[in-house]
Amino acid sequence: MIQKVGIAGLGTIGAAVARRLAAGMEGLELVAVTSGRREKAEATLAELGAAAAVVTPVELAERCDVIVECAPTAAFLSIARPAMEAGRVMVTVSAAALIENMDIVDLARARGGRIIMATGALLGLDAVRAAAKSEIHSVTMITRKPPKSLKGAPHLDVIGVDVLALTEPTKLFDGSAREGARGFPANVNVAAALALAGIGPDRTRLQIWADPTLERNTHTIKVDADSARFELMIENVPSPEKPGTGRITALSMIAALEGLTATLKVGT
Repeated sequence: MIQKVGIAGLGTIGAAVARRLAAGMEGLELVAVTSGRREKAEATLAELGAAAAVVTPVELAERCDVIVECAPTAAFLSIARPAMEAGRVMVTVSAAALIENMDIVDLARARGGRIIMATGALLGLDAVRAAAKSEIHSVTMITRKPPKSLKGAPHLDVIGVDVLALTEPTKLFDGSAREGARGFPANVNVAAALALAGIGPDRTRLQIWADPTLERNTHTIKVDADSARFELMIENVPSPEKPGTGRITALSMIAALEGLTATLKVGT
C-alpha cells in the first residue's frame, strides 16, 4: 500500500526530502506540502517535477498519512497539533520544540498518532536508548559550532555576545538540555533528542561553544551508565543555505522515512 506523504516546510531540509520523494521512494508518495512562502514552494515543486499541492497545515493532516515536519521552530505546534489530532505519523527533527510541548505526545497517544524523531545527525542514540532501560548515571553533550552557525540564538542577546566578533573558542552556555533548547532553539535539536532518548531534558547536561577555528558543527556525548560507559563525537558539515543545520540532517529524515516501509530496518 502506498502511503501519502506531506512535507511541512520546504526549506533546506524539506526541499532535500521532496527531491528524494520526487525521485521515487518505495511505498511513499509526495502529495502535499505546506509553506509560509507559497510562491517559492510552488517554484521548488515545479523544479523537482513533483505533482504535489501547496496546502494549509490542517489540509496537510487531512490529506496525508505521514507528515514530515521540518518547519521553523515557531511553526511546530501549528503542524504537529493537526497531524496528531488526525492520528497521523509525524517524522520530525524538532526535538527542542517537542520537549517544550510534550502534551503533543499525550494527544498522539489519545488519537492514535505517532511521532518519530529522526536522529541521524547524532551518534550513539541506539546505545543511549538501550542503556536507559536500566540506569544511566549521567549524560553530557558538548556542542562546538562555527560562530555563524549560532548567529541569531536568543541566548546571545541575554549574555550580550556578538558571536561573529569572537576570535577564540568561547563557551556560551553550560546548563540543562531544556534550558539550552530555550536559549538556542534552532541549534540544539540533537541535544534535545539525546535527552529524550536518555534521562530527560533536566538531567542531561549541555555545553555550547562558539569556535571560530572550526568549519563543522561538532557534537561530543559522554554517557556513564551501569551497563556501559561511552564517548562519541560527530563532525557535521553545515548546509550552505543554513549553516546551523548539518547536511546530514536532511539525510536523517530521508532514512527515517525509508524505515517506515523497509523490509529490513537496521537500528532500534
